[in-house]
Amino acid sequence: MLTNGEHQKTVTQFERSDLLRILRITARQLSGWQRAGLVAVGESFSFFDLLQIKKVRDLRAKRVKSATILASVQAMQARVAGMENPFLEAGSFSFGSRVAFRTEGRAIDPIDGQFILDFTDSGQVVEKSERLRPMAAPESVNDLFARGVSLEEDPASAEEAMSSYRKVLKLDPTYAPAHINLGTLCYNQSDYELAEEHYRKAIECDPRYALAYFDLGNVLDETQRLSEAIAAYKAALQLAPTYADAHYNLALAYERSRQPRLAIKHWRAYLKLDAQGPWAVHARAQYKKLLEAEKLKVVYRR
Repeated sequence: MLTNGEHQKTVTQFERSDLLRILRITARQLSGWQRAGLVAVGESFSFFDLLQIKKVRDLRAKRVKSATILASVQAMQARVAGMENPFLEAGSFSFGSRVAFRTEGRAIDPIDGQFILDFTDSGQVVEKSERLRPMAAPESVNDLFARGVSLEEDPASAEEAMSSYRKVLKLDPTYAPAHINLGTLCYNQSDYELAEEHYRKAIECDPRYALAYFDLGNVLDETQRLSEAIAAYKAALQLAPTYADAHYNLALAYERSRQPRLAIKHWRAYLKLDAQGPWAVHARAQYKKLLEAEKLKVVYRR
């Protein structure tokens, strides 16, 4: 069952009848989604629940099966360490009978790990998710965060999303997910200094947030601080050993720092976690190349 996480408490509550009226769904539909594990069971609902149920409703309206939606959410949670509820922390949309999530500027089908071409105006490949319009002026930290997430679904609204996250942090400077999302928006704008500042603050707020260490590693790598980036990726893997992307980036970093044996170790770990994904071809080629080079070194020494 999907949960809303530690930060999502004390928000405006909606009664079941209000939710049915606002979202224009039936009690039977809601009960069915609750039984399927797509929606939390209860008689009152938060703004976050409303946001989540709206996305479930829209996906079901496009004939995406409940089982597929749930499997996609669970796969996304497993793929991105630290992500508790993909519906609230990433943009979602349907393509065919499947569900994709848009995060860090990329669209991915989490079940098979394939990245999806996400064109918009000319030659649209997949359907673009509809931007959520806030139903009321958000006032609480949770509502502001949800608004920022919904705004991120439209790249043209990046500045508005950043403004929402800044308002969150003004109300609660310890809200780690807002630091993460704001840092990523800064990173996408090549403001690496500010991105690093927010990632480090996220770690201060929640030292067990694997995604924060991973994102910090990316910005350190981007700014040519390779040894620090390696330390950040290793910290992410200590918290989440099955974090495939961290193994991938750490292998690359070890290659650049001329530590091929350590790179081999993490290429192998990545391939165990993602043998068929879009980056597996490159990972397998690098693994074989380094392994062969190490074997030749041993023969030469002998």
